[in-house]
Amino acid sequence: VQLQASGGGLVQAGGSLRLSCAASGRTVSSYAMGWFRQAPGKEREVVAAISRSGGYTYYTDSVKGRFTISRDNTKSTVDLHVNNLKPEDTAVYYCAATNTFQINRIYTSDRNYSYWGQGTQVTVSS
Repeated sequence: VQLQASGGGLVQAGGSLRLSCAASGRTVSSYAMGWFRQAPGKEREVVAAISRSGGYTYYTDSVKGRFTISRDNTKSTVDLHVNNLKPEDTAVYYCAATNTFQINRIYTSDRNYSYWGQGTQVTVSS
């Protein structure tokens, strides 16, 4: 599967963006999905993850209540709605996919993911 992330940009603190990950080559319904981010000088970290079914989600503590992950298996897309952005959210955001038979499992380690998009830059000004 090939992943294409889009939707990043420059926003002021408090602003919102919709990051989108489009999958091609194989239906995204076969994959659990995740969004990760990497800020300069920092390690890559999981931001949110969603099961194949879409019924289970995970958010890292710093984004709970502000970010929402969703998926549309009919369109092979996974979105990350990011609201009330803060300067510390500035990073390159990556979507990732992992093939799994378990429709309700979520994966929060980047070591679980085999497929990665190219990243989209989110910059939040104060």
